Amino acid sequence: MTEFRLARREDVPTVIALLADDVLGRDRETAISDDYLAAFDAMQAEGNNHLIVGEAEGQVVACYQITFISGLSLSAARRAQIEGVRVATSHRGQKIGEALIEDAESRARAAGCGLMQFTTNKSRDKAHRFYDRMGFTPSHIGYKKPL
Repeated sequence: MTEFRLARREDVPTVIALLADDVLGRDRETAISDDYLAAFDAMQAEGNNHLIVGEAEGQVVACYQITFISGLSLSAARRAQIEGVRVATSHRGQKIGEALIEDAESRARAAGCGLMQFTTNKSRDKAHRFYDRMGFTPSHIGYKKPL
């Protein structure tokens, strides 16, 4: 069984390894550096931005980031943005992804959110099928621009 909890600073290297254990992440993530630790510290200070890890048998095997956003659109709906959803390659196919999404939904509801949203890379066909099964709708087109 996987237990989800707030990440601690010492979890950051393992989370970076999870992010890099991926076709896209392999080229985006680098060796652990002070930049990652500073980013984690900034997330902690923001209050509505949390890194969550999933543990199985004492080992971190999954992660996601959840940010709670207040806004005016959709009748002032508060929303939860999830990012960096990963399950270790060695633990895929064990329903950990489903448990991860259920955990995120529970945290979002507890924070007063009426909507959970995320972006996913167009090339992630397996992930798209998973999110469809979990009840998400591909309702928007996302754009990015490096600054």
